[in-house]
Amino acid sequence: MKTVLITGGAGFLGSHLCDRFIKEGYRVIAMDNLITGDLRNIEHLFKLPNFEFYHHDVSKFIHVPGELDYILHFASPASPIDYLKIPIQTLKVGSLGIHNCLGLARVKNARVLIASTSEVYGDPTVHPQTEEYWGNVNPVGPRGVYDEAKRFQEAMTMAYHTYHGLETRIVRIFNTYGPRMRLNDGRVLPAFIGQALRGEDLTMFGDGSQTRSFCFVDDLVEGIYRLLLSDYPYPVNIGNPDEITIKEFGEEIIKLTGTNQKLISLPLPKDDPKQRQPNITKAKELLGWEPKVNRAEGLKITYEYFKSLPNDELYKMADHRGFKDYERK
Repeated sequence: MKTVLITGGAGFLGSHLCDRFIKEGYRVIAMDNLITGDLRNIEHLFKLPNFEFYHHDVSKFIHVPGELDYILHFASPASPIDYLKIPIQTLKVGSLGIHNCLGLARVKNARVLIASTSEVYGDPTVHPQTEEYWGNVNPVGPRGVYDEAKRFQEAMTMAYHTYHGLETRIVRIFNTYGPRMRLNDGRVLPAFIGQALRGEDLTMFGDGSQTRSFCFVDDLVEGIYRLLLSDYPYPVNIGNPDEITIKEFGEEIIKLTGTNQKLISLPLPKDDPKQRQPNITKAKELLGWEPKVNRAEGLKITYEYFKSLPNDELYKMADHRGFKDYERK
């Protein structure tokens, strides 16, 4: 039985990856300091003999006894609410955290896959975004703590690959959604659904003409799994190229939820990306991957999940006006 360590394993994406690797017959070690992760996302795995949980901050030295075959580094705040509230920790997990993971991989002779992001492209001047595009990022702007942490992660990972010969994989993740997202984390999809469920108007930034491309979590996990087992060490975009404006997306949410709220506009935050759409040619050619779940189907599943949450979750941090200074990804 092969063993995989998943940092950020109690988070939205990390927990779905834990599920996938358990399903594939791996021994899974989830590691999380629970700053943004939630044990409820993985509590169903605790009873399994091939699952372990380590409550640990990867920015500190990592010790895992025994053999490791794979390390997936998914520990990082990912929503603007989080990384603007804890900017130093965000930078640490993208620098000290990746250094510790790569060092552990070298000791264990394990393959590493790191979670990068479409945010490395910043506010892009190339559309759609290909892996060869270097990006348009403001390193000293409010989003720089997240964007530059991810760019540094990629650089450090490639340095270990070229200098130490470490087996590395880099996934650039575009907007992803699905069950286990935190309802009020500031990102556009849970924000819209949460507002609809509370009977509030839906708040968008600017006039809503900026675009995003939403990928259902099951599709993303499939792409990550294929990339890990591939022999390609350079960045690969994984996302759904079905682009939509934020205004159109808000209208879809209103129709989905059967509510009669209207869309209202808040000031556009600094460095807000105007366009976001992945070019997934590499994923298609190298991995034989492309998304299968259309947005209507994925949104229905996600909406049913959010509807099932207790009221205290629905109204936790529900005052969206407190989010006005934060860009929703």
